[in-house]
Amino acid sequence: MTSLGKILLIFGGVIIVVGLLFIFAQHIPFFGKLPGDILIKKDNFSFYFPIVTFIIISIVLTIVINVILHFFNK
Repeated sequence: MTSLGKILLIFGGVIIVVGLLFIFAQHIPFFGKLPGDILIKKDNFSFYFPIVTFIIISIVLTIVINVILHFFNK
């Protein structure tokens, strides 16, 4: 049962970090404007898919979660 509590704390922390990232995203200069992010603008249509930004966020979150889990498993 203790491992369930640890998992819930980790997920709660991740949700808080992601929420803060969304709040302060406009203040991060590179967020969503990296080379490789897809932006298509037509007359009445615009499509934006920040694929490189998502990849970098995924790598950073993977490292952070692995470090946290490493310390919790000892």
